[in-house]
Amino acid sequence: MSARELEWGPAQAAVTEALTPLFADPDLGRAAEAAHLRLTALPVEPETVHRIAYLIGRRLPPDDPVTGPARQLARRLAGTGTHPVVVSAGLGLLTWLGGPEDVPVLRTLGMLEAFADPVVEALDRIDRHTAAVVWLTGRSDQPRVLRLIEAVTAGDFDAVRDLLLPAADEPPAPWPVPVARLAEVVRLDALLRRYPQDAGLVGLAGRLLALMADSYVDGPKLPDYSRPVQLYEAVVAGAHRLTPDLDAHAMLLSLAIGLHSGAGAVLDWPPGRRRELLDTLGGLLAEPAWAASADRTDNTDRAGLRAGWIRRTGRRPFARPAGPAGPAGPDRFRLEVVVTDPDVRHLVETRVLVDGLPVVAALFPKGVCESPGALLDGGLLRAGAEPREVQLAFPHCGEECCGTLYVTIRREGDQVVWDGWRGAQGPQPAALRFDAAAYDAEITRATQDREWEWPAHTTALQIAQGLRDRPELLSRWDCGEASARPSWGDPGTVTVSFAHQRGLGAGTHEPGGPRLYFEWLVPDDGSPPQEQAAAALRRLAAGDPRFLAELRYARREDAEALGFPWPAEDTA
Repeated sequence: MSARELEWGPAQAAVTEALTPLFADPDLGRAAEAAHLRLTALPVEPETVHRIAYLIGRRLPPDDPVTGPARQLARRLAGTGTHPVVVSAGLGLLTWLGGPEDVPVLRTLGMLEAFADPVVEALDRIDRHTAAVVWLTGRSDQPRVLRLIEAVTAGDFDAVRDLLLPAADEPPAPWPVPVARLAEVVRLDALLRRYPQDAGLVGLAGRLLALMADSYVDGPKLPDYSRPVQLYEAVVAGAHRLTPDLDAHAMLLSLAIGLHSGAGAVLDWPPGRRRELLDTLGGLLAEPAWAASADRTDNTDRAGLRAGWIRRTGRRPFARPAGPAGPAGPDRFRLEVVVTDPDVRHLVETRVLVDGLPVVAALFPKGVCESPGALLDGGLLRAGAEPREVQLAFPHCGEECCGTLYVTIRREGDQVVWDGWRGAQGPQPAALRFDAAAYDAEITRATQDREWEWPAHTTALQIAQGLRDRPELLSRWDCGEASARPSWGDPGTVTVSFAHQRGLGAGTHEPGGPRLYFEWLVPDDGSPPQEQAAAALRRLAAGDPRFLAELRYARREDAEALGFPWPAEDTA
């Protein structure tokens, strides 16, 4: 901020006072000239003026008598302004007040680097395709991207398709573009309808759609694409043209999971259409050729892990709960443990569906649902007379950044009540009421259902239970705070983690004292999980676990203070 520029509070007051009285001036030319004189006299930067004008436009109701004149003034300022602060004020107002007739002027202004970002912000509410073209034009000088923009602008659909699809002898190269922007630039659903026979294009569109539906990083990108329903329809319509291999099977299954209990489920679907698409995908993937794509005897390598995931998960998104409809029916409250593609993210989530729709996807799109270990095995969803606040989902960036979704659960007579929501996006959700008997039965069913579990997950649970039952395996070496879980980067391997500190085993350790952290990797050897867990516990019982594991997250001075040898290669 320059020495003479106003701070935010005074700047907001000054810009508001300069602009808002002019909305009532019936002489548009006079109002525009006055706006120019007032705004250019203020010690406020164009970016700040834009943000303040944006807020002014956002607060104007559509039926307010001044909204129409404000829109006309915004168009005059953006289209004929001769100073950056004047154009910025017009763009800020047009973000909320603009319409399709403003696209040509906005597109032209977007060619100027200083206005590209506010233009894209305004166009995103009016014309997503043009917004994506402007966004991409100003952010990449790569020849491939420039050729794509030229082909899109010229309406050369053959060239667009050829640029998107790699040659037969080339691996697919990632585009340096957010996935929804790329799909919007090429109008992906329309491109699929233009080339319905192109299996390569169907596969590419399916992969891009799966990426858009992924909620792990900053939430799903489906809302950033203008026609996600049409894209789902086009991909499912062409899915039968794909070669039934492991990659295609995993991609289609991921799309089905999202349609059933993820971000795809909460789009604006016509009645019954989502179910139709799920039935189509379910019928296709049940065909012998597709089922055979997941037949493997070796389940310990990456492809084997993925094939095993397909076999365990393959029918879950397509099943319809048995039972009558109504308040006590199976669709009213349903729990689905969802494991995502181990080759992409491999999350394990407990997704709550109410009346067939996922709660977290609707209320907290940036969230990853809590694990079954907490909500089901830990009994957190059980309802008692005393209210209990339960975390349903969290963002990958942490609660302090993007919040967390909580609900308070309690029992009232023959009903279970969910209310007291915290962290929900949008208006405060209403209370949810469930038949208590049906609610309890569903939690019991979901807790006992272990079909989703893969060998390393079962092995990890049994190792963790063994360490709880026999704490002396670690405590005799002043080790503790142990956990066992499938490895993040290799879900077929169990990571056993524990800490070492003087007095930790006896509970007499000094807070903040020297401490070391260890990890021991237990790869899946193909034997039953019970045998693998028992073998791991025997190895821990046979000697000092610190020399079985590798040192992680440690400092040399802490190792020296604890008398533990520092690794020969300084990699800890």
